Amino acid sequence: MPRPNILFIMSDDHAAHAMTCYGSRINQTPSMDRIASEGVRLDNCFCTNSICAPSRATILTGKYSHRNGVLTLDDAMDCRQPAFPQMLQAAGYQTAIIGKWHLGHGGIHDPSGFDYWNVLPGQGLYHNPRMFDMGEEKVFPGYVTDLITDMCLEWLDRRDATRPFCLLCHHKAPHRRWEPDAKHAHLYDDLDIPEPPTFNDDYANRSQAAAYARMRIDRDLDDEDTKGPPPPGLSGHALKQWKYQRYIKDYLRCVASIDDNIGRMLDYLDETGLAQDTLVIYSSDQGFFLGDHNWYDKRFMYEESLRMPFVARYPKEIPAGSTSHAIVLNTDFAPLFLDYAGLRTPPDMDGRSCRAVLRGETPMDWRTVMYYRYFMHLAHHGVCAHYGVRTHSFKLIYYYEDDPLPPEWELFDLERDPQEMRSVYADPAYALVVTAFKGELKLLREELGDTTNPWPE
Repeated sequence: MPRPNILFIMSDDHAAHAMTCYGSRINQTPSMDRIASEGVRLDNCFCTNSICAPSRATILTGKYSHRNGVLTLDDAMDCRQPAFPQMLQAAGYQTAIIGKWHLGHGGIHDPSGFDYWNVLPGQGLYHNPRMFDMGEEKVFPGYVTDLITDMCLEWLDRRDATRPFCLLCHHKAPHRRWEPDAKHAHLYDDLDIPEPPTFNDDYANRSQAAAYARMRIDRDLDDEDTKGPPPPGLSGHALKQWKYQRYIKDYLRCVASIDDNIGRMLDYLDETGLAQDTLVIYSSDQGFFLGDHNWYDKRFMYEESLRMPFVARYPKEIPAGSTSHAIVLNTDFAPLFLDYAGLRTPPDMDGRSCRAVLRGETPMDWRTVMYYRYFMHLAHHGVCAHYGVRTHSFKLIYYYEDDPLPPEWELFDLERDPQEMRSVYADPAYALVVTAFKGELKLLREELGDTTNPWPE
């Protein structure tokens, strides 16, 4: 079979539960849903470190954070290390990245393995963004989501049509501070967006880390987030509801712009006859709290932050309208792209191609447990550093630092408590589960070579 083109569209901080095809109660995403209906939706795609730069480095290299060197937002990536773009380029693919990079700029930190790159510095701006076009700094008038799409379409128009391409269309949106464009500025004005079931979480029955985090809708969203101060006299629960509506509507407006522009990309593939020969993937670098547990942001190993949306379409191979519950990780993305290009996964990559999963043929030896680690202790939002394991049924988390809170464990029974409202770590009925999962955690840490900050035996 000929090697497919690859169009990898990725957003920043877009939670799966803000997509209609994942059962969202709060918005409509017809273009993203179209990819799912014409291909596959993965229901258990997870990141291994829920923060922007580390996840992006993992996607590029197929390696966990402790192995690719990007553990935190402050770590720029050494682009001399092998990553899938260089390998595809060497195998004859035309390669490009346009949009968010967030892995440093200058010298060894510039995008590597791309025939063309035009990237935002750091987080980038929503309006009139400054970008580095093959290293040359320029300002582009307009709205960033539209501009990134325009540039992607222009690159596709001028590519060498005799060779396969791999295009990374990486959007800034819907990253904080959620600035919509004029087209969507008044979307949802006449609606009240439903609050999530855990909106009034009191953080009881869990670790102290949950209560300590500083990313609450009512307390921590500021006037810049809500685009102005609240009405005079508003307080208590009414103020919390007002802040949520201001936050979530702007977030969803930014998502709507992404969805419209994905539609433009899909229409282009149809109009140019490329749709049948192109693997299209839409994902995000991690999940996000949409008022769940009274939070915004990510970082935690809790489900809303851990889960990545992942929908893929390749008509020649992926059955339309299919779904999979297999556990897929962002370490698997690079091996997947290499597989479609007819290349082997290098032995130093931690991931594994999920091509068979996308076809609906999950291998018998596919993983049933995944490892996660967040390193940025107390940075920005007061989330404690932690690591843990997740299976289809349980999740074990260890908060390992001892300042300002003591180290603490959590265990969640995901079948009985999918919203993770009660840790059962201290419940005698789960004593055997705790022992078994600590064994799994220790084994995975040893296998992956991530053995710092061990728990006391």
